[in-house]
Amino acid sequence: MRERLGILIGPKGRGTNMKALANACGDKEFPAVLDVIVSPKADSPAAEYAIQNGLNLEVIAPGENYADKLLDALKGCTILCLAGYTRLLPTEVLDRFPKAILNIHPALLPKYGGKGMYGMHVHEAILANQERESGCSVHYVTPVYDEGEVILQMRCPVLDDDTPETLAKRVLELEVQAYPEAVKKVIDGRRS
Repeated sequence: MRERLGILIGPKGRGTNMKALANACGDKEFPAVLDVIVSPKADSPAAEYAIQNGLNLEVIAPGENYADKLLDALKGCTILCLAGYTRLLPTEVLDRFPKAILNIHPALLPKYGGKGMYGMHVHEAILANQERESGCSVHYVTPVYDEGEVILQMRCPVLDDDTPETLAKRVLELEVQAYPEAVKKVIDGRRS
């Protein structure tokens, strides 16, 4: 039996990782099916993609009773993935899904993680510090930004002529491979 995946997206993203996860769930050999996508608004590029492609989208804006509304939308899920979701999750959600909430980060954690380290900020910091390697990390979500156990990492070189944009593009190519692979690894691990 396949697990049921929920994806929480942010208010601005294009949905590249969301699409990669949704596509993986469309493969009958993948150990999860997509149950729901939760967005804080209906007009982000990622949310619009979900609507246009007939994916189950729930719009829940942070505010009063946010945790209860999230839990209600995610009630059928057994595993959650954050994709462009940059808020800390309410404690009630973390408690409901122990070791079952994953996030992807555009760097090799533990370096370049934490509050404010997302998107181009990460790539700019990597280049400013003249790192020779970057990549992405899929990790468990905890009450502290980017401090959960790393599940999977993929690496790429930092090139001499890289800009934040060129590095971001190369890291994103790794992310869309790493996220479904990490979900599969977690589910397989729970079954063994």
